[in-house]
Amino acid sequence: MRHTPGMTRKLRRRQPPLSHARMRRRMRAAVAVFGLALGAVSSAHAQVQGLRKAALESRESAPIESRWRESLEGFAASDRERAPAPGGVVFVGSSSIRLWSDLERDFAAVPIVKRGFGGSRLSDCARYVAQLVLPYKPRTVVVYAGDNDLAEGATPEGVLASYTEFVERVRETLPETRIVYISIKPSPSREALMPLAIQANELIAGYARAHAGLGYIDIYTKMLDDKGRPRAELFLPDALHLNAAGYALWKAAIAEHLR
Repeated sequence: MRHTPGMTRKLRRRQPPLSHARMRRRMRAAVAVFGLALGAVSSAHAQVQGLRKAALESRESAPIESRWRESLEGFAASDRERAPAPGGVVFVGSSSIRLWSDLERDFAAVPIVKRGFGGSRLSDCARYVAQLVLPYKPRTVVVYAGDNDLAEGATPEGVLASYTEFVERVRETLPETRIVYISIKPSPSREALMPLAIQANELIAGYARAHAGLGYIDIYTKMLDDKGRPRAELFLPDALHLNAAGYALWKAAIAEHLR
């Protein structure tokens, strides 16, 4: 027998409506299924967050290398004596930061926390973010490191990877903090590393352009003479560390990024 549209409507009318009890049972079942699915998603999210937290705590609880222990323990002792107020500017990095004796006076208009430790690499700055940056809750972090990495055999890509790790570790806890990188300088004693320094600087400059809240300061080109060689008059006799003229150049380049 062939059904017509009219017969279909009649058949549909013959089906008894769902009782209120059956409707309530179906709704309860749907809610239960939804609850199970939501619980599974929440559980998975919690597991991922737990793993991320465990990884972060594992990195932070790793023992401090003996060569950095004195510096990092010195910073901690200074903080116990007089903790810097949050919201300032942290300068972190290698000896070019540590030896900047007039740093606080050069930027007297803003609260400065100097956390340079001589001989350190950018990879060390990334590893010890919990000691060097996080306690101070700064509005801005200024980083100078990377040339020691290259001198010890790191590639420009490796320097970028260390900087990326530094940025990500800061942002995990302080997502609003601005981070500014000072380019690797051209030192006369490391003139052979200049091609690698150029590559590392270009990689980090590109990374900074691609991410909000990051800055890049080019001091490299400002420290070259008209022949493209390092300006010896900006350096101490060791041809590696800056003299007063070198720091004056840095001050002028950095100042506009701290306003």
